[in-house]
Amino acid sequence: METLFEHAGGQEGLHRFIDIFYGSLLSDPLLQPLFGEGLPQHVAHLTAFTAETFGGPDTFSLEMGGFSRLIDAHRGLKITEAQRQRFVELYMAAADQAELPDDAPFREALRSHVEFGSKVAMQNSHAETDDQLHPLREVPQWGWSEPGQ
Repeated sequence: METLFEHAGGQEGLHRFIDIFYGSLLSDPLLQPLFGEGLPQHVAHLTAFTAETFGGPDTFSLEMGGFSRLIDAHRGLKITEAQRQRFVELYMAAADQAELPDDAPFREALRSHVEFGSKVAMQNSHAETDDQLHPLREVPQWGWSEPGQ
């Protein structure tokens, strides 16, 4: 069965998508404070994370610090529910702009991925101790119907 990574157009399709998405984050008044001026490597890191999650290469885990780096990046940000919802909205809009496949199963997987991930990030952004972090400690493998499928 084709992976979400392959269905999205592989590395090229995901990079195009994440590049559009990241640009929208940096220009959004609600989300820009979370990202500052942006980091040049952020598009590459988020592309690698998404690729690995969707069944592509494990570059994020092996070469970019893995999930623990992602936890550290969100700590202390105090992400609000309004910011989380806007993040999801821009993510899905970027999928349209990048012309990712628009079939219902793929879009449902894409939405469930960003909904889940943004909730994990929001929880971790408020954690004052390790016990308050979401229990997820590695890049989740996302499938067509649910994680790991």
